[in-house]
Amino acid sequence: MLNTSPRLPGEARLKYLDATFKVLETGDFVVCAITGKKIPLPELRYWSIDKQEAYYDAVAANQGMLTGEAES
Repeated sequence: MLNTSPRLPGEARLKYLDATFKVLETGDFVVCAITGKKIPLPELRYWSIDKQEAYYDAVAANQGMLTGEAES
């Protein structure tokens, strides 16, 4: 499921894949699903393929995964 929420100016839209991502709409950054921080694309290291969302760091990624487990 792709995130279709309104984007900020300069925000990219990505499809998160296994060990990489595909740029669907160009931009300079994505927004962390947990913290709301902007993540420059060259610094993007953490995301969820299942949830199609990006995470700022390992702590945010862990929180994102725990949130998904709680909903299951």
